[in-house]
This record gives sequence, structure tokens and C-alpha cells, in this order.
Amino acid sequence: MIQIVTTKSGAMISILIITSLLTWIVVRANTSPNKDRPAKELYGTYCITCHGRDGRSQTNKGKYSHARDLTDAAWQEDVSEERIYNSIMNGRNLRGNMPAFKDKLTEKEADSLVGFVREFRK
Repeated sequence: MIQIVTTKSGAMISILIITSLLTWIVVRANTSPNKDRPAKELYGTYCITCHGRDGRSQTNKGKYSHARDLTDAAWQEDVSEERIYNSIMNGRNLRGNMPAFKDKLTEKEADSLVGFVREFRK
């Protein structure tokens, strides 16, 4: 129900509330997780700590967690895009301890990371 404001201070408060609400809506729309981020940015945010800038997993955290060397030609030849995608989204605990990113990435972003991982092929 809309109430008609009869005082100056009431009108100012109403304007302030409406302005704040509209500002919140605009900010929320611009930071929506529906905006897919580029694979290079995603790799820098989520992968580089373990897999390193060059994909060789020679970082301290990568060595400790036994992160996959993404430049390994035999692995690149053997692994499917589906397996890479599933490892990104669901994590992997067989060889090392890779966390799941399904709550942080969209399907499209995960697909773009699969392509980015393939670029490490020698």
C-alpha cells in the first residue's frame, strides 16, 4: 500500500528509501553471477595458486597438493574434455586434493576453463 506523505521530512525519507532501493537494484544487476568471466581471469582467480602461471604445478601449494601438471603431453592426450570439466566442477581426490568449483563457476565458465587448460598442450 502506498501512503501519501504530507510532511517535508516524510517526503525526504520516502525519496531516500526509493533512491537507496534503486541503487541497490542497479549495483546487484551489475555484479550478477550471470555475467560470465573470461577463462584467463578465472584461471588467475581459482587455478593459478596450485597449477601456476605456466600450468606446470610447481608452486608450493601445487607441489604439496600434488596438483596435475597441465602441460603433461601424455595426460593432455589421454584426458577428455568431460573429465576436465567434471574435475573443475566436482573436484578431484584421487591423485591430489582439488576442490570443487561448482558453487563459484557457471557451466559456461567451466567450459571456457576446459579450453584454457587445453591451451597448455605442448
